[in-house]
Amino acid sequence: MSSERRKQFPFEEFEPVWQQKWEETKAFRTPNPGDADFDGSKPKFFVLDMFPYPSGNGLHVGHPEGYTATDIIGRYKRMNGFNVLHPMGWDAFGLPAEQYAIKTGQHPRATTEKNVDNFRAQLKRLGFAYDWDREVNTTDPGYFKWTQWIFLKLYNSYFDEATQKARPVSELEAKGLSRAEIDAKRLAYVSEAPVNWCQELGTVLANEEVVDGKSEVGGFPVERRPMRQWMLRITAYCQRLIDELDGLDWPDGIRLLQRNWIGRSEGAEVDFTVAESGQVIRVFTTRPDTLFGATYMVLAPEHPLVDQIVTEEQLSAVEAYREKTSRKSDLERTELAKDKSGIFTGAFAINPANDERIPIWIADYVLQGYGTGAIMAVPAHDERDFEFAEKFGLPIREVVADAPRLVQEGAAVCDMPPASCLSGEGFAVNSGFLNGLPTAEAKRKMIAFLEEKSIGKKTINFKLRDWLFSRQRYWGEPFPIVWENGQHQGLPDSELPLMPPDLADFKPTGTPLPPLSKAPEWVQYSATATRELNTMPQWAGSCWYYLRYCDAKNTERFVGEEAEKYWMGGGKPGGVDLYVGGTEHAVLHLLYARFWHKVLFDLGYVSTPEPFQRLVNQGLIMGEDGQKMSKSRGNVVNPDDVVAEYGADALRLYEMFMGPLEQVKPWSMKGVEGVYRFLGRVWRLVMESNQEGEWAFHPQLKDVPAEKKINKVLHETMKKCGEDIEKLSFNTAIAQMMVCTNALVQSEVKPVGTIVTFLKVLSPFAPHLAEELFARLRTAFPALVPDGFAADCTWPVYDLAALVEDEVDIVFQVNGKLRDRATVPVDISKEDMEKLALANARVQEFSAGLTIRKIITIPGKLVNVVAN
Repeated sequence: MSSERRKQFPFEEFEPVWQQKWEETKAFRTPNPGDADFDGSKPKFFVLDMFPYPSGNGLHVGHPEGYTATDIIGRYKRMNGFNVLHPMGWDAFGLPAEQYAIKTGQHPRATTEKNVDNFRAQLKRLGFAYDWDREVNTTDPGYFKWTQWIFLKLYNSYFDEATQKARPVSELEAKGLSRAEIDAKRLAYVSEAPVNWCQELGTVLANEEVVDGKSEVGGFPVERRPMRQWMLRITAYCQRLIDELDGLDWPDGIRLLQRNWIGRSEGAEVDFTVAESGQVIRVFTTRPDTLFGATYMVLAPEHPLVDQIVTEEQLSAVEAYREKTSRKSDLERTELAKDKSGIFTGAFAINPANDERIPIWIADYVLQGYGTGAIMAVPAHDERDFEFAEKFGLPIREVVADAPRLVQEGAAVCDMPPASCLSGEGFAVNSGFLNGLPTAEAKRKMIAFLEEKSIGKKTINFKLRDWLFSRQRYWGEPFPIVWENGQHQGLPDSELPLMPPDLADFKPTGTPLPPLSKAPEWVQYSATATRELNTMPQWAGSCWYYLRYCDAKNTERFVGEEAEKYWMGGGKPGGVDLYVGGTEHAVLHLLYARFWHKVLFDLGYVSTPEPFQRLVNQGLIMGEDGQKMSKSRGNVVNPDDVVAEYGADALRLYEMFMGPLEQVKPWSMKGVEGVYRFLGRVWRLVMESNQEGEWAFHPQLKDVPAEKKINKVLHETMKKCGEDIEKLSFNTAIAQMMVCTNALVQSEVKPVGTIVTFLKVLSPFAPHLAEELFARLRTAFPALVPDGFAADCTWPVYDLAALVEDEVDIVFQVNGKLRDRATVPVDISKEDMEKLALANARVQEFSAGLTIRKIITIPGKLVNVVAN
């Protein structure tokens, strides 16, 4: 660490001082409705960071990027008279903490608390204006009490198809529905579902936690097996989750990702009859017009009908194939480029369009969780079916052509299979009563045929599956559910929070039995009832944390009514005004949070239909080698190291100056040093080092009005920085502040009033430096510096008159060579420009003794005196 760098400004002396003062005075405390110091006349601004998972590695420099952006706009809004809610908390349950605890023998709560303390200290060193009184932690019983409470609301609700809203199941009880009928409608229900089971981790994993058939954590083998699981009926909300995206200020790409993940498609359900037994296989297809081209069927290997229709000759081959499939994730099975595999069941179905017998296969590219778990295969018009049919020698019949085509009387319909697949729309061929019809009309006519024959109907389908909500691990929220006589029931609210048992051995059991089974006294709820042994996934706590921030200390409700209405209100669909985080949460977290919020909205607990109004995804910060930061690559940069060498303000400013917030950007320590030197120039507008090496006031500081040019640059800076902060264009705002600083550096007099105004603009970006210079200037110029923190000042309002260009610089030349400059009124006449030039001492010096032949004048720019 060089001494030269230290001489830029003494950040290491004053940054910790201001952090301590902010903390001691609770400078960024945000009052709530009902508090004595709450001012309800102010508008609100709820700015939210995607809260971090506190790992043992601590922060790297990629984390503070989004946090700095929200801090700047939060501070700016505060200076503009808003009540600003800018909180922070911890998404602290989850598998990584449990795995680390198992390896080290420490309780996951102890390691989690240690990691949280480290993260909190790192964030405080960066000077973020969080209201730490609102800090939340998903592992805090005062928090997960309400996570369990919300689960019970889901458990005790159903989706009313008529109103398209959640309603209490008590309404179904009043209508006389049986317990079984009610359980089948609950938003939280039990299902025997095929899941990703990891024996080594001892838990079920979400599809996203499985990579190439192995667990993302640890790389252990994963297999598919049916298990009893808690599910959440998110599919009931599919249409609303799509439709209500339109009212949100989200990036188009994120909205498209959500729509594609939900996967709405219109088509028809069609019933095929198994030839030998008369059993019915229902399929969903978006192309009912191609039914005449269905030459075989495919069931998912897990389809319950497989066991009933497989022939004795094919049984062993089918069982072997199903076992092999169980070791693959859904992603692996649906990979389009992979080699197709499958096994014939030995059974046949009847195509309802033409009464043909078609073989029934099983194949891993069909998923039990999507649609009906069965497809009609039309190989001429579906790429996957085409590849499958070619590999296994199955018939391929063209039933859609790119142009109308007549079929001669008596001609064979399948003499020549097509050489390639036409998956788009066209005109029906080889399709009986549909021949010649364009695709759209052929769809309508086929659906009418199916409905008339009662063998199918028009249907809307969604790709999204219900949310698998169980985990077989210790470090998660226990379900507030007990089992008695084979039936489940929710705990009363008075028994929340349901604490997990304090296990010394929380390792997996080696069986599907979860670790909670190791606490028999805890498990035994009563003489006849036992507790649910699964725990909730990490997603549970992150589904609603933004609501808890609104009223984090409330012990009576998950959020107070007045606090929720104020912070989540505002007349827009979403309550959070700005949500900033990484694109890795573009689908699942946002989808899950929207689902929970809509249920709470339907039940009357929140006042908006959506949680997040404006969403911004910050780009990744890559290592200096251009690769993603990771310990294995050795390119991780610790923010603590940067702060130690350059200061927190330099780190904050550099992260915003690297480029547009949404862009992917490489880290550069040279870039940090450049921004650090800029802050040094700001410091030296006010302070300079004297002969004793101590910092003293700059001798050119004066209590005088700024000259016109300086004043114009200042007001340009006030205007541009305010507009750029609103647009989150922080890099261009910083560039403008550099322009202003350079103008002040070059000024022979440093007008204190101008510098104080500039420091107000700088304050959201470099709060420590602004506070320190504010405090120092106040000692010498108390009339010019407001009392209190710089952060409490009102954002300066620019003057349009100061921005008007009423003067212009012109140059004087003699024989084309620059000799002098002058500042003149913007509307000066050509004649007056020439008079000024001829009267200029430098022009006279270089034209002395010469004859002036002509004068070339460009109004507002230059005068060139031609002489010889």
